[in-house]
Amino acid sequence: MSIDTRTAAHVAHLARIRVEQDELPALAEEFNRILGFIEELNEVDVEGVEPMVSVTPMRLKRRDDTVTDGGMPERVLSNAPDAREGFFAVPKVVE
Repeated sequence: MSIDTRTAAHVAHLARIRVEQDELPALAEEFNRILGFIEELNEVDVEGVEPMVSVTPMRLKRRDDTVTDGGMPERVLSNAPDAREGFFAVPKVVE
């Protein structure tokens, strides 16, 4: 796939990036280099390679997924600038 200046201008417009007309050929070339690199990556044989989360082997810590009320509403509400009747009080923003 090859990106021309018209397509580069369209992508810049979609990304809301202002690109001057004289910079479009360089942008199109940069897109083509990126796509070329992606095509190279598609040629790599990854058969049998496990997906990785990190470059070092590690397991994520797990915990039971249980729903609780937190058990500390007073501590949570102590951080609020304004709390009333056990709830966060916020200014009215919709008329």
